[in-house]
Amino acid sequence: MNAKFSLLACLAVASASSPSWAQTVDPNLGRNMAANCANCHGTNGASVGGTAVLAGQSRETLVKALTEFREGKRPATIMHQLSKGYSNEQIALIAAYLSTQKSK
Repeated sequence: MNAKFSLLACLAVASASSPSWAQTVDPNLGRNMAANCANCHGTNGASVGGTAVLAGQSRETLVKALTEFREGKRPATIMHQLSKGYSNEQIALIAAYLSTQKSK
């Protein structure tokens, strides 16, 4: 992870209570990382069946779930492997983005 991304991610996570400021850092960062979720969970996390709807879930719920998958504390088929690829900062950015989306 390059230093610029790491700094931006940390700033965005530190300012989680101020989403408008976090958006000015890089408004597409969380969205771009969350795009990896679309294959199973639908565009912007709005699943139409078969997998959990991520859109509109609280930021805290999403962070907790991804962290539990990564640590092997939550049952899953593939999420254990996928979640291991994300840092705490990246999980926070993904959760922040998905929590602002609307389910269909």
